[in-house]
Amino acid sequence: MSPIALLSVSDKTGLIPLAKALVNELGFKIISSGGTAKLLESENLPVTRVADYTGFPEILEGRVKTLNPKIHGGILARRDKKSHLDDLRRQNINPIDLVVVNLYPFEKTISKENVLWDEAIENIDIGGPTLVRAAAKNHQDVLVVTNPHQYQGLIDAYKSKAITNELRKKYSQQAFEHTAIYDLTISKWIAKNISYKKASWLQGIPLKQELRYGENPHQKASWYGEPEKGWSGANQLQGKELSTNNLLDLEAALSTLREFGYENTITSDSYQKAAVVIKHTNPCGVAIGDSPYLALKRALDGDRVSAFGGIIAINCPVDKAAAKELENIFIECVVAPYFDDNAKEILSKKKNLRLLELNAESIQKASKYHIRSILGGLLIQDLDEQNTDQKEWKNVTTLVPNQEEMNDLSFAWKIVKHVRSNAIAVAHKEQSLGIGAGQMNRIGSAKLALEAAGSKSKGAVLASDGFFPFDDTVKMAADYGISSIIQPGGSIRDEDSIKACNELGIKMVITGKRHFLH
Repeated sequence: MSPIALLSVSDKTGLIPLAKALVNELGFKIISSGGTAKLLESENLPVTRVADYTGFPEILEGRVKTLNPKIHGGILARRDKKSHLDDLRRQNINPIDLVVVNLYPFEKTISKENVLWDEAIENIDIGGPTLVRAAAKNHQDVLVVTNPHQYQGLIDAYKSKAITNELRKKYSQQAFEHTAIYDLTISKWIAKNISYKKASWLQGIPLKQELRYGENPHQKASWYGEPEKGWSGANQLQGKELSTNNLLDLEAALSTLREFGYENTITSDSYQKAAVVIKHTNPCGVAIGDSPYLALKRALDGDRVSAFGGIIAINCPVDKAAAKELENIFIECVVAPYFDDNAKEILSKKKNLRLLELNAESIQKASKYHIRSILGGLLIQDLDEQNTDQKEWKNVTTLVPNQEEMNDLSFAWKIVKHVRSNAIAVAHKEQSLGIGAGQMNRIGSAKLALEAAGSKSKGAVLASDGFFPFDDTVKMAADYGISSIIQPGGSIRDEDSIKACNELGIKMVITGKRHFLH
């Protein structure tokens, strides 16, 4: 008896070549329904419609087609059990050997603007997942494929008689993964539309690539990412494969950069042109400028020593002048919305330099959650991306910052929220001069930042991600000539710091909001 294949696909990609190979080269008989059967018939391929095969018509406007004992008995019967085979004979059911199914386009449907509830519900596939799960369960006797990318491998395996148990298990796992992600998509959409607080964190994210290693060579690592969302939507123009540390630094760079906007087209002038240099997930140079070149140069000038081997992010198109600035410095990666032809030609000489184009659309599509793992669990929080609202700020000293100082305070406040706590940032004329990160006490971070800025601290501003527990940071800032300080406040000793500012001629602004980053 000829083997039987059941074909029922929403995505028709590669269907005709597959069906022709099954019929003409491998001797299969095909059962199908709906649009799949119609397409096969249009190509003059022999196909038996499900309704004709089962003797039961499609009902409920197509909601019930393949849900029939003659179909599912043929899929679920174990060939090694005499009782199963006897049941098939008594009921005149033929065994089905191959199931090729992919599901109604639910995700595509709900991606449409203002999709109606009923339209979405009608695109929830019932028969398809049932077929897939049945075949995947009985994978020892039935092959199941759910993705057009699997078709050629399937045909090759049949032709070379390489249908092994391991291959069957592999297709089974992929099939269950396919239906699991489908169900996750439906569950998340319904929960979102009924404002239901989920009891479980449900997420299905495909593997993008296996990384060479993790943070260290002895650690295995994989990159999972939703297609066209966030970094999965980046286009790598050149350079070595991205590493775990590259991706962590790129994420830190982009998070900082987005404080200044991100150009959505190659000609947009709607944002401050800004550049960020990252080293070990901390910004070591941040600046804005009237051109990509000036923004980049000023960011590098903030700390050229630390910039060596770092990551650079620029929120505007990179041109010839900006690319020339990168010619003689060792940098791991550069990401921007766009590189013009001159920039690409210049930077192509640095073969190992990773260049990535990342558009605003990919950024906007990405999840707005910050997810971190702990032993046996996850911590999930909103991104810390609330815009600076100066209306909530309070001038708490006798002297009040002028407009230029307020601009610098706002600039430094945007930076310090992306520095590992305890965090201090020193800035002047919207350029970072010194950054102190991750110290166990705030005065330690202040010392690092002020020493890095050195004589440039005179007239600069200082930002702190958390309150001052003592007045020691204020006194150190005065020694370096800091003009203004911005901090969240909230310490029981706030008055000590305010008093020190007044005595030393420093202005202080309290934001009422902290920005810890652990």
